[in-house]
Order: sequence, then C-alpha cells, then structure tokens
Amino acid sequence: MRHRRRLRGAAGRRRRGHIQRFLQPCLLLLLHMGKSHGYELAQELAPFGLGGMDPSLVYRMLREMEATGLVESEWDPTVVAGPARRVYHLTPEGDRHLSDWVNDLGETDSFLHHFLDTYGKHMREGTGDHH
Repeated sequence: MRHRRRLRGAAGRRRRGHIQRFLQPCLLLLLHMGKSHGYELAQELAPFGLGGMDPSLVYRMLREMEATGLVESEWDPTVVAGPARRVYHLTPEGDRHLSDWVNDLGETDSFLHHFLDTYGKHMREGTGDHH
C-alpha cells in the first residue's frame, strides 16, 4: 500500500511539472491570437487544462519569455483607472518557437494516441497482468 501511495504522489508531481511546462506553448498560442494582459491570459488558460493556476506562474513565464525574446511588452496607455498594466505580444522569434511547439506536440499526440489505443485494445482482449 505504501508503495502505491508513493507512486501516486510521484505521478502527481510529474503531471504538475508537465502541465506547467505546457504553460509556455499555451501562452504563445494565446498571444499569437492577439495582444493581451497577463491577467486576461491567465483567465484564458482553463480550456487548456491550466485553469486555477497561480497567476504568479503566468507572470513569471511571461517575464522569462520576454527575457528570451519570445514576447515583448509595454505599458498599456489605454488604462485610465486602476493600476498600470502591461500588454504582451508575440515576437517573430516567439512565432517560430510556437511553430516548434506545435510540431513537437503533434508528434506527442501521435505517440499518446498509439499508447491509449494499444492499452484499450489490450484491456478489451482481457490479456496480460491486471492488478
């Protein structure tokens, strides 16, 4: 029993790490669709499985992407009430990086479908070790 709990915990950590890594291509895609504020980007992540993510992770990723030249930002001159906000947009380098992500994710999608199809077939056949 202890072994199973440890595996579940490790798998949970692994999933969170993969999901957080998925944040970058999601933000790049959203910015490919148009300029946006960090808060708005954070709100648009739910359909990608990233709903409820700590906004500080979104802002940290935006800063990292800006430092590496994938996005640029400037203060939004249209804000007249409330705190100043930055508006982010994709750079040509960010567009190329998004394209690389799309290619990699397409390959991953193919592998995952093969894995899931193989598992489904195996379970329908009722063969193998089923604990």
